[in-house]
Amino acid sequence: MESQTSYGVLSNTRSQPYNRLWKEILKHKYLYLLLAPTVIFFIVFSYIPMYGVVLAFKEFDYSKGILGSPWNNFANFRAVIFDADFQRAFRNTIMIGLGRLVIEFPIPIVLALLLNEIARSKMKRVYQTVFTFPHFISWVVLSGIVIGIFSDQGVANQILAVLGMKKNSILIDNASFVGLIFLSNIWKEVGWSSILFLAAIAGINPELYEAASVDGANRFQKMKAITWPTVKAAALILLILAVGHLMNGGFDQIFNLYNPIVYKYSDIIDTYVYRSAFVDTTGFGFSTTVGLLKSVINFAFLFGTNFIVKKMTDEGGI
Repeated sequence: MESQTSYGVLSNTRSQPYNRLWKEILKHKYLYLLLAPTVIFFIVFSYIPMYGVVLAFKEFDYSKGILGSPWNNFANFRAVIFDADFQRAFRNTIMIGLGRLVIEFPIPIVLALLLNEIARSKMKRVYQTVFTFPHFISWVVLSGIVIGIFSDQGVANQILAVLGMKKNSILIDNASFVGLIFLSNIWKEVGWSSILFLAAIAGINPELYEAASVDGANRFQKMKAITWPTVKAAALILLILAVGHLMNGGFDQIFNLYNPIVYKYSDIIDTYVYRSAFVDTTGFGFSTTVGLLKSVINFAFLFGTNFIVKKMTDEGGI
């Protein structure tokens, strides 16, 4: 009898946390309902497909399926690492990713700081709309516009021909094409990327600026002492996330713009994986291995950068 009583007390003690959990869920059921589509999205499109990563370690056989295919003793990894095209794509991905960090990342911060200095709110809204609008143009459409302007018979070359000048070769010149990648992405995304910084700036108490004016601070000093410290925390978090996506390179943009002539400096890992799986038919195991290596490297970059930020700053990282 005593043992049964003890078991009942222990059972009730164990069930109490679960009861409290369900009470909290029912209490905030509408918030969880609002969150449900996002959770379902990531489960269906991010977590369930992860079981396909096992293809990187197998010699895939269509008749046997993923789980039934034989293990290949890391043959896919050896094939990828010693593949010259992969080495080229890896190098290009690193260079383009670093270029995006150095060239593209600071510009939305500068734009947000400059927009904040516009005194007339109507003009500020106009400029913000103009800068943000290109984000909503897909790369399929935008690449068609860019190619139509800079192709051999494009608008730019037609104007140069009328003026008696030499035609440009941006789309088939490696160095010029890489520059076009950065410039076109800045034009498309700078306004959208600055929204978070503008939101952080909007939360600053106006009395701080008024107090700074009383103390005789000019606009640059206000920006340095009040605006920038507020933006800095958001900038560091976005920098960590940007480094975590360093190996992504920008598939949509490059895939729609590049051509075989500029593969040497613009072929990145994502476009290489696409060709490996659907054009060169090297097999799904090979392309899965490339994707897995890219994800592991991104993971290392993300946690490494977060660790460095925590050690070097007071913001605490992610």
